Amino acid sequence: MAVVSQLSRSRAGGQLLLRHFLAVAKWPPLVRFVLKRIGASVLLGLGITSITFVLTNLVPGDPVLANLGTEAASNPEVVKAYKSHYGLDRPLPEQYFLYLRNLAQGDLGISEQSHQKVSTDLATYIPATAELAVSATMFAVLIGIMLGTLAATRRDRATDHILRVVSLALTSTPAFWLGLVTVYVFFFKLGWLPGSGRLDAIADIPARVTGLYTVDSLLAGRIDTFMNALQHLVLPALVLAAFNIGVLIRFTRAAVLDVAQEEYITVARAKGLPEISVLRHILRSALPPVVTVIGVLLADALTGTVLIETIFSWPGVGRYAYLSAITLNLPAIMGVTLFVAVVFVTANLIVDVLSGVIDPRLRVS
Repeated sequence: MAVVSQLSRSRAGGQLLLRHFLAVAKWPPLVRFVLKRIGASVLLGLGITSITFVLTNLVPGDPVLANLGTEAASNPEVVKAYKSHYGLDRPLPEQYFLYLRNLAQGDLGISEQSHQKVSTDLATYIPATAELAVSATMFAVLIGIMLGTLAATRRDRATDHILRVVSLALTSTPAFWLGLVTVYVFFFKLGWLPGSGRLDAIADIPARVTGLYTVDSLLAGRIDTFMNALQHLVLPALVLAAFNIGVLIRFTRAAVLDVAQEEYITVARAKGLPEISVLRHILRSALPPVVTVIGVLLADALTGTVLIETIFSWPGVGRYAYLSAITLNLPAIMGVTLFVAVVFVTANLIVDVLSGVIDPRLRVS
C-alpha cells in the first residue's frame, strides 16, 4: 500500500509539473523571453559570487597582517580572536555558504577598515560614482551620437577623416594619462576648473536626499552649491566619457551608414523628401542598436572609475575598492565585486529585454 501511495503521489506531482509547464508554454513569447533572461541572470550572479569568493581567498597576502599590523599579528591570541570574529578559521566551503546565507538576508559583512556594514559603506559611496558615471554617459551620448552622425553625413570627406582619427585617439588614450593631463592644464595652469573632490572645502554639503550633490543642491534651492558641484564634475566626467565618446562616434557612424543604404531611404530621397526628414528617418532606425551599446557603456562607466576617482580624489566606489584591495579588506572586496556583478548583469538583462522588444525574432530564438 505504501508503494502504491508513493506512486500515486509521484504521478500527481508529475501531472502538476506538466500542467505548470503547459501553462508557461501558453504565455506570450515576450514574457517567456524575459523570464528566461531573468533566470539566466540569477544563475550568472550566483556563479560570479562563487568564482569571486574563491579567487579573493586565493590572493597572496595575509588579511590578518594587513589589518592588525605586525605587532598584533605576532600575538596568537589576538590572531585567533580576529579569525574567529570574521569566520576566517572555518573551512572555505563553510565560509562561502555562510556568506550566501548572510547575502540572502541583505548582509554583506562588516568592513575590516571602517568597522561598519559593507552595505552602509556602499550606500555612502555609490551615489558619488553614479553621479560621475551618469554624467559621463550623458556627455558621451550627446557628443558621440552628434559627431558620429556628422561623420556619416560627410562620408569620405575631410570632416569624416578627422572624426575617425579623433575616435581612434579617444579609444586609444589611457584614462590615467588623460586625467593627469587635464588636471595639469585646466586646474594647475589655467585654473578654469577644480582638480579634486566633489565640492570646495568651504562649501556646505547639501542635505542628503539622493546622495547626488547636483540633485540634492537643486532640491534644497542651493544654486551656488549646484554650480560648485557641477564645476567639480566636469573634468572627471569628461575624462571618463572620452573612451565612450570614441566608441559611440564609430558605432553611430557605422549604424547610420548601414541604414542610409536601405532601399526605403533611396526611395525617400528620390521622392524629393527634405534631407532633414530623411536624416530623421535614418536616425530612428539606426538608434536602437546604439541604445544597446549605451546600456553596456553605462555599466562600464559605473564600474570602471577606479583610476578616475583616484586621480580626482572622488569619494566613490572605485576609490573604496582601491583602498579595500591594498588592505586586503575581504568583505569590502566581495561587496564591491557583488556591486559590479549586479550592475553588469542588470545592464545585460535590460539590453536583452530591450532587444527582444525591438526585434521580435529574438523572442523565439
